[in-house]
Amino acid sequence: MTRRILLEVAYDGTAYHGYAFQEGADTIEGRLNQAISELEGRPAAVIGASRTDAGVHAHKNLAVFDTEHRMEAGSFRPALNVRLPEDIRIRASREVRPGFHPRKVRTEKTYVYRILNTGEKDPMQRLYALYVAYPLDEARMQEGAGYLLGEHDFRSFCSAHTQAQTTVREITGIRVERAGEEIRITVRGLGFLYNMVRIITGTLLEVGRGAMEPSRVGEILAACDRTLAGPTVPPQGLVLEDIRILDYSNNA
Repeated sequence: MTRRILLEVAYDGTAYHGYAFQEGADTIEGRLNQAISELEGRPAAVIGASRTDAGVHAHKNLAVFDTEHRMEAGSFRPALNVRLPEDIRIRASREVRPGFHPRKVRTEKTYVYRILNTGEKDPMQRLYALYVAYPLDEARMQEGAGYLLGEHDFRSFCSAHTQAQTTVREITGIRVERAGEEIRITVRGLGFLYNMVRIITGTLLEVGRGAMEPSRVGEILAACDRTLAGPTVPPQGLVLEDIRILDYSNNA
């Protein structure tokens, strides 16, 4: 009997060419496929919930695979972890109904972008935060971020190379917080476009350094013009913090 297993996956994306499988490249999905194939004794392939870019990290991504193995669902976690490198960990494994597809269910994703706002670089943080030496006003950044709440056309905050059928998305929460030298931008939403969080962050940095008024973010959003928004910041500061399944039904 074929069963479908859902994995919660955490990883340090530094060494990988992103999540999605690419022929001849070292990817998170490729490593998961290899580990499952070794366990199953046959070729296997996962279906992932979020295809993070090269250098982006995750505390919780989701993936499913099919198996005829009779072991308890929770035992797949340790069985796969011994076959995975230390920078990829299965945090949990459980059985879901056949046909469950992690990209076809309604989910809320949370991303966090970390900025190290200090005059000196910290070599221990170089792979996990963006270093910004100039002063940033996090209150201005939060004001600007407020214009992004709700459902909008986020074409201005999307890579020109997107293949999405629609650029309308809904942001359910966004906050900018400082703790000492670190600024965190946390964005929750029901869907994200290619590079969307990194472009939002680049735009809020322009607001934070005084090069752009907070209200300008709303104007950029309404214009649906990528050239008006800020730069796409580097990937290393970005973490897929959580994926919360809101509805387990889907059309699979």
